[in-house]
Amino acid sequence: MITAVIVEDSRLARKELLELLKNHPNIAILGEADAAETALQLIKQTKPDLIFLDIHLPGKNGFEILQELDTVPVIIFTTAFDQYALKSFEFNTIDYLLKPISAERLEKAIRKAEATQQKTDTRIEDKLQLTDRIFVKDRNRSWFVTLAEIRIFESQGNYTQIIFDQERPLILRTLQQISNTIDGRFFLRANRQQLVNVKFILDVAELPGNRLRLTLVTGEEIEVSRR
Repeated sequence: MITAVIVEDSRLARKELLELLKNHPNIAILGEADAAETALQLIKQTKPDLIFLDIHLPGKNGFEILQELDTVPVIIFTTAFDQYALKSFEFNTIDYLLKPISAERLEKAIRKAEATQQKTDTRIEDKLQLTDRIFVKDRNRSWFVTLAEIRIFESQGNYTQIIFDQERPLILRTLQQISNTIDGRFFLRANRQQLVNVKFILDVAELPGNRLRLTLVTGEEIEVSRR
């Protein structure tokens, strides 16, 4: 079962989408919103797996709504405008449906949502825990490091720098690959470049522009992206 909300200012468009979704009993609609503020409240309260999201809304557009979320679920944009398609894929977008939405296009989008959900449902026990040790090799040096010792994973293109103690070895894995293998309860994706071990966070400070800065127990400072 995939939980979802519909964010759409047109009552008729919401009704049409709900009618199409009757053919997909695996999609459980938790609620509807017709404006930005009510959408933000609904999403934060229900924490859906999926959002059917219009772009033009009263108060804020769909992109601005996503930027205010701490965690962005899977997104299917539903809009009458095709000029935002490229920008939409900067977010956790699996499809971009143009109105009027056909049953065939919706079915394809939902298949993508199901495939994404299956990947997301990887059992937590299959992922690396804080007590697990990993083998790290960089040039002629090697380490066995407990995940709990690692403060930061930092992206360096196709490599990731592992920061622990005074060491900063590089391994040939992307940050996304690292993120997919560790338990996300213990590491915060602060921005596109860095995963931070939450146990090392000493202080959180608010910066201008609704941004945040993390200070670690080591004195290192990391800026959290607005998204």
